[in-house]
Amino acid sequence: MNKFTLFTFLMAFALQAFAQGQYITQFEQSGGTQTPEYEQIISYYQVLANDFEDVEIKAMGPTDSGKPLHLVIYDPKRDFNPDKWKSDGRLVVFVNNGIHPGEPMGIDASMMYLRDLLLGKESWSEDMVLALIPVYNIGGHLNRNSTTRVNQEGPEEHGFRGNAQNYDLNRDFIKTDTKNSASFQEIFQWLSPHVFLDNHTSNGADYQHVMTLIETQHNMLGGEAGKYMHEVLTPGLFSEMKKRDFPLVPYVNVWGDVPEKGWNQFKDSPRYSSGYTSLFHTISYVPEAHMLKTYKQRVESMYALYQSYFTILERDAEMVVKSVEADRKADISKETFDFNYQLLSENPVKIEFLGFKSGYKPSKVSGKDRLYYDRSQPYEIEVDYYDTYRPSLNIKKPKAYLIPQGWLKVIENLKRNKVKMHALQSDTTMTLQVYQIEDFKTLSSPYEGHYLHSDIKVKKVEKTIKLRAGDWYVPMEQEANGYIMEVLEPEAEDSFFAWNYFDTIIQSKEGYSAYVFEDLAAKFLEENPEVRIALEKKKSEDAEFANNGSAQLMWVYKHSPWKEDAHMQYPIFRLE
Repeated sequence: MNKFTLFTFLMAFALQAFAQGQYITQFEQSGGTQTPEYEQIISYYQVLANDFEDVEIKAMGPTDSGKPLHLVIYDPKRDFNPDKWKSDGRLVVFVNNGIHPGEPMGIDASMMYLRDLLLGKESWSEDMVLALIPVYNIGGHLNRNSTTRVNQEGPEEHGFRGNAQNYDLNRDFIKTDTKNSASFQEIFQWLSPHVFLDNHTSNGADYQHVMTLIETQHNMLGGEAGKYMHEVLTPGLFSEMKKRDFPLVPYVNVWGDVPEKGWNQFKDSPRYSSGYTSLFHTISYVPEAHMLKTYKQRVESMYALYQSYFTILERDAEMVVKSVEADRKADISKETFDFNYQLLSENPVKIEFLGFKSGYKPSKVSGKDRLYYDRSQPYEIEVDYYDTYRPSLNIKKPKAYLIPQGWLKVIENLKRNKVKMHALQSDTTMTLQVYQIEDFKTLSSPYEGHYLHSDIKVKKVEKTIKLRAGDWYVPMEQEANGYIMEVLEPEAEDSFFAWNYFDTIIQSKEGYSAYVFEDLAAKFLEENPEVRIALEKKKSEDAEFANNGSAQLMWVYKHSPWKEDAHMQYPIFRLE
């Protein structure tokens, strides 16, 4: 190396060191023990956006905290336009941080990784765009403390899991009770990303791995993208992370037991971030750093995971874009959709697991046996991992759904998710398929503000329905078909019906005075002998019913023209 070359090298090194010092994060300044407050995070990204033309920071929508949700975009071509990205076939990666602000490792890793991209320390293809939310749960992040993550090693202070309304935002991606969720959906639909990461920290068993990973359930994602994710990208991440001395393991989904017995893949239904995004065929992951590793290790493992992702995605960008876009187009003509996936408890795969020997000893609190892990006795074994799910429900898509205009929250959510629909221009009458809700179960205590319904049973009948000008027609020839059916088909586990959007139809609005209706019911049975026959048949088959006069009178009412149509009639109609 001649003197000029050496001088140039040293100057470049010195300038890079100076630049990195200029943009050093609080995490780095503290030696890996601290994470910044909300305003510091936003200010850091504003500095990067001011100093580098490849970065923009946008206020994209409101949150429950009163502060706007920000989006940071790194675009080396400086287009900053999703329509242009799409026309150019560029890969869009979307990262969400701080959904649980007590788990902030993604916040710090993202700040450092973007800085290092801008300073040329990390490589990035011009065919890719990075979009990230600095802090999603702003209200929780503002609620800083050092106690609520009782099992976690650092940082010194962190945010709280609940948002400004005390919602767990990672259960709100379908029901959309929060402004955060509504703004997220608008951002997601604007970006239309091909890959999505939502950064977390895990609870549960103790083990050697610093980073674990939830791959969105590949059977549910399906298509070419699901095949690529499960067969290429995920194994590639395991290989890359091993090179970086952070060996991966699937999220250790073990509760009340020990991991050496094996475990099931976590099923991320659409209420979760990655389940929601996969409805639109986005390849989605939830990195889960291990709570019992130091905060420094957790952030460093997330940084290494970014390096691993982008090493592979740079290579496969064109393939990923084509796969995701092809799957989205395929949904336009797809005839049948799958729901309510159940674990297939056979033929597990074998995975490498780095654990610690566990055992039981008397509790110093209760005196009863308690579980413990002995870190002085590490082990490496293969364990059974069950990662195959099958749908328990298949539904043929209709030609269209018809939605009465009064169901405002339903309509708002569909529009926000870019569902194509149009209002009827005049009153009309149509023969439509109608669901009668026959049975369901309801939680006995609230879950994230809802008494969630499950095991929903319906009966489909054909009826003549009067529709009014302004009611909504939703054609089922669009890329959003999977989302539309997940929320509008009542039997789907995360449907709007399951999340209590339609609970008003469960309660009857009209009734009868028994002493008056007795005479009307008797006359009705006399004039409708087929109903009388059905009543006598039920009495002969059900002794309890036969001995209950009130139940028999109600049965007659429910089989009479006086029963209101709206009671237990699902108000979204199918045009076959």
